[in-house]
Amino acid sequence: MRLYPAIDMKDGNCVRLTKGRFDTVTIYSQKPFEIAMRWEREGASFLHLVDLDGALKGHSVNEQAIREILASVSIPVEIGGGIRTREDVTRMLDMGISRVIIGTKAVEHPAFLKELAETFGPEKIVAGVDAKDGMVAIQGWETVSNISALDLCMQMKDYGIRHIIYTDISKDGTLAGPNIAYTKKLTEETGLDVIASGGVSCMADLGALEKAGIQGAILGKALYENRISLPQAIAWFEKRI
Repeated sequence: MRLYPAIDMKDGNCVRLTKGRFDTVTIYSQKPFEIAMRWEREGASFLHLVDLDGALKGHSVNEQAIREILASVSIPVEIGGGIRTREDVTRMLDMGISRVIIGTKAVEHPAFLKELAETFGPEKIVAGVDAKDGMVAIQGWETVSNISALDLCMQMKDYGIRHIIYTDISKDGTLAGPNIAYTKKLTEETGLDVIASGGVSCMADLGALEKAGIQGAILGKALYENRISLPQAIAWFEKRI
C-alpha cells in the first residue's frame, strides 16, 4: 500500500482544515517546501499537494509554493485544486508535476477526463472524488452534486482513468478513522487504484485499509500531530515483503 504525505496549501502556507471548512485553518509551516523535504527525507515515495485557494477560485493560486516544492524534492508529486482546463494540466505537467488531480471538472464535464487520459496518458490524470454522505461535492467542497461517488468512479473507469482519490469530507482532518467500508466498496466494484483520503489517525487505521485491499492512503493531520511516524508507516506498509 502506497502512502502519500499531504501538503495542503493556503496563502502560501502548509495548513490543515477540518471537514473541508475554510474557517478551521491550522497553519503548520510558512515554508511548505521544508515540509516536502522532510517527508522525502523520512522515506516518502510520492507527495500529495492540494492548492486549497485554487480549489475555491478555480485556478492555481499557490504556484510559487508549488515550484519551490518541486525544486526541493526528487520524488514524484501529484497535485489537485483549481485545475479546470487542459492548459492548466499542461502547465502543471510542464512544471514537473507527475500526476494531476481533477475534481470539480470530473463532475461537471466528465468527458473532459477521457480527453485528458487520451492526451496525456492514464498515469498522469487522477480523478478526485470528494463526497458528503456518498454524494460528490465540488467547488472546493462548497457544493454537493447529484451524482454518487460510486457512479462517478464507474464513469471514470469507462473513460480510462486508473487512479481515484476518494475523500470522505466528513472524515477529513478529524482523526476519526477513514471510511473503510465505502472505500473498499469503490475498490472492489471498480477494480481501480482507489486511494483513501480523510480521517486516518493511527497505524491501526492503515492496517485496516490494507486488510480491506485498498492500495493507497493519504496521510495528513496524523503526521502533523505526530500520531503516525512516517518512517515507521512506510517500513511497515510500503517496504515490507
